[in-house]
Amino acid sequence: MHVPVLLKETLQLLSPRSGENFVDATIGGGGHSLAILEKTKPDGKVLGIDWWKEAIERMEKIKKRYPELKERLILVCDNFSNIDDIVKRFNFGPVNGILFDLGLSSDLLEQSGRGFSFRRKEPLDMRYNRKSEILASDILNEKTEKELADIFKTFGQEKFSKRIAKAIVDIRQKSSFQTTDQLVEAVRISLSGRKERGWVNPKILARVFQALRIFTNKELENLEKGLDSSLNILSKGGRIAVISYHSLEDRIVKNKFKEAKNLKILTKKPIQPTEKEIEINPRSRSAKLRAAIKN
Repeated sequence: MHVPVLLKETLQLLSPRSGENFVDATIGGGGHSLAILEKTKPDGKVLGIDWWKEAIERMEKIKKRYPELKERLILVCDNFSNIDDIVKRFNFGPVNGILFDLGLSSDLLEQSGRGFSFRRKEPLDMRYNRKSEILASDILNEKTEKELADIFKTFGQEKFSKRIAKAIVDIRQKSSFQTTDQLVEAVRISLSGRKERGWVNPKILARVFQALRIFTNKELENLEKGLDSSLNILSKGGRIAVISYHSLEDRIVKNKFKEAKNLKILTKKPIQPTEKEIEINPRSRSAKLRAAIKN
């Protein structure tokens, strides 16, 4: 069962009312959207977007089980960087609220088979949508040592980025990178001689995999574009809420809200999960919620 993060707080900030229309830019398991639809009935609508095709297919099945959602839930497989074009395409509006939940779906980690987790041996794909041309393995096999180091440093904030990049370049001269276990081994080799010898700190692996995933999917670039477009399509008095999960995302959201002249920030500091929510859903631990209203 999908557990939406910071659901109560998100609903309070978005304040959905009967008849209003919302865009869920990352519908995922649909927890937030279904709660919004409950608040906006009988005729409020949600335009649900997700770049992961499987998420949209799953939501289509849920939609079929609830006839009352037939006209109220519109589902689109696309990247939220195109949010303004999607809204225009479906003639959706007025847009009373927009939600971005930037969390990585547990299904992507556990069921996709695309190499998002360092705990499983899978192909180094890491694409949210298979229409994208560049795979994570392409990046490891083709980028220069400096480019790889920059990726791990910039998007993973990994202090051993240079060592790891050098190990990858050395290894790929003999054999190209194809699977996650090869990348795990490269990280292990890069740290040989340290106390971690024969064992790799999971936090280092998490940062390396995060960096590669972010770069593969152009996540930060798409977030900036999606936020800019959202502020254009949002109606006056409309609200926007963003749940981020690492400092790179949160910094972008914070700065975009601060720089926008037509926004009033509703969260002076980001809202974080309570200890009770973290206990129920450990993956919510790093979540930060920011919201604003359009003047």
